[in-house]
Amino acid sequence: MGQTGQTTAKAARQRPPADHAQKAPKRIAIASGKGGVGKTWFAITLAGALAERGDSVLLVDGDLGLANVDVQLGLAGGRDIAAVISGQLSMDDAITRYVPHANKEDATGGFDILAGRSGSATFASLSKLELKGFSLGLHALENVYDRLIVDLGAGVDQTVMTLSGATDADAQEMSPLVVVVLTDEPTSLTDAYALIKMMAMRGSGPNIRIVVNMADDMASGKATYHSIQKACQNFLKIDPLLAGIVRRDPNVKESIRRQKSLLAGFPTTAAAKDVAKIAANLSKS
Repeated sequence: MGQTGQTTAKAARQRPPADHAQKAPKRIAIASGKGGVGKTWFAITLAGALAERGDSVLLVDGDLGLANVDVQLGLAGGRDIAAVISGQLSMDDAITRYVPHANKEDATGGFDILAGRSGSATFASLSKLELKGFSLGLHALENVYDRLIVDLGAGVDQTVMTLSGATDADAQEMSPLVVVVLTDEPTSLTDAYALIKMMAMRGSGPNIRIVVNMADDMASGKATYHSIQKACQNFLKIDPLLAGIVRRDPNVKESIRRQKSLLAGFPTTAAAKDVAKIAANLSKS
């Protein structure tokens, strides 16, 4: 289980920025049309991979109802988004540091987390204005961190649209990147298409990337990508790029069972290498 400790935005500002920090959008929203495609696992692993490249990273669990970033990493509860929204904590005070290695002196791949609270319906009860205010709070944190990874809830509701930054593009120097995670299952493809359609209607089409997760091999992963790409080209007149393919890997389930980052527990396994490659590609976007 990883070691944790509280950090603040002030402390994050003291970290030297990565040389490549300005080559990609600050906010990277991780989305999916349906659950069960490994979206949260991918968000966690991408955060670690970017951190290993030298970025200061904040991972935000934007799915309060089914929040599980803290569960997958074995973090103690108490400081989370629900407490921020209720006014009990500031965003700074709710942020927790995750260090994947048992040795506290080894901070490689460590990143900050703004956790959600499973079972909370707080976002659903917020007004559009309140939700917008929270999203602007995340926008302020983009000035603190090299990368803000937002793990969105599955689907196409207002929360997903707002926290993805799709409605904030005019307020930012660079539009946020939306990474849609999908698998080769027909329902995953159709639901991902519906999500991309909604994003495109809000003007985010050019900033969408596709990650094919749990692919049997690279060839089948590319075939899955071409299926969604063709549908988007024919019916939406947009061409979402491929961010990368993550191969099916039994060590993923094992790392989740151990509540440990895949990059810390199995750094040389296929899925870890695939996500590291995606992180490198996104840093050059």
